[in-house]
Amino acid sequence: MNPVASKLTRRQLAVVVAAPLVLAQTPAPPIPQNADDELKAIRDQNRQISDLLAKFPMLITIEPCTHFRA
Repeated sequence: MNPVASKLTRRQLAVVVAAPLVLAQTPAPPIPQNADDELKAIRDQNRQISDLLAKFPMLITIEPCTHFRA
């Protein structure tokens, strides 16, 4: 066994494995200064997230309660 590899802890190994993935992520685009453009960008982002979440089935027992009582 390689002596260097045996000295790595699980956390250090996780950092080594995850570092390229973190560095490969693209940064979020800046929010526009114009209020109309900002609103459009937020709506587009919400639509993208909604489309992404719609791909995953969710059981009715997992969904949160929709009846709110005061």
